[in-house]
Amino acid sequence: MNYAIILSGGIGTRMRRPDCPKQYIDVGGRPILMYTVETFQNNPDVDRIVIVAADEWRPSIRKWMEKEKVTKFESFADPGKTRQESFLSGLEACMLTSKSERDGVIIHEAVRPLLSSELISECLAQLERHDGCMPVLPLNDTIYQSDDGRHLFGLADRSVLFAGQSPESFRLWKFTEVNRKTDLQTLRSIRGASELAFMNGLDMYLIRGEDNNFKITTGADLDRFRGILGMDMLHAAVRVIFED
Repeated sequence: MNYAIILSGGIGTRMRRPDCPKQYIDVGGRPILMYTVETFQNNPDVDRIVIVAADEWRPSIRKWMEKEKVTKFESFADPGKTRQESFLSGLEACMLTSKSERDGVIIHEAVRPLLSSELISECLAQLERHDGCMPVLPLNDTIYQSDDGRHLFGLADRSVLFAGQSPESFRLWKFTEVNRKTDLQTLRSIRGASELAFMNGLDMYLIRGEDNNFKITTGADLDRFRGILGMDMLHAAVRVIFED
């Protein structure tokens, strides 16, 4: 059994849309969240979906899922004060129905709506040989070091540096136990699920990420998503014309 946890509890302060968190912004007639849900719904390796979301958005999410016939939805989980606390909340929701220590879990941010189904499957497949898996991208720019943002004190070796993405996959029981035993102060300082796994000696495997699997954080990111979506819709329309 493989669970998918979709993190949809953020408020998106950098988007400057206080009336609507970024994951619920309508793009092409659908909230961003549902592009993400659709990919997990259609992936053959995902069995159940847990969504971490605030209470006030749950009725809307239910209506969207009913409209799009999402059948893998398991339950909601409460968002925490930090990202990692939201992880743990989602993990605990999965543990309520998990029956085997071999069960897997894959955790993804709702605001990375362009991930591919192939990336999900590859992350889950690596759990046969590793404790966890994370997609990463190499850094293309020169990385400078500065402690005040104004003066340089060194250069980082970019050949050994990578930018992490979600989704991140883990053995559900093992990773839940790691989270449970971590004190709250440490948990709140964690910036990513794989960071906590690494701190606890788990075998984390890295795979190549995807350029389009970017996180929608700013207005520029939202414009980029709209542009890619528009091109995809145009290509689909052209294919239909030629097929007819």
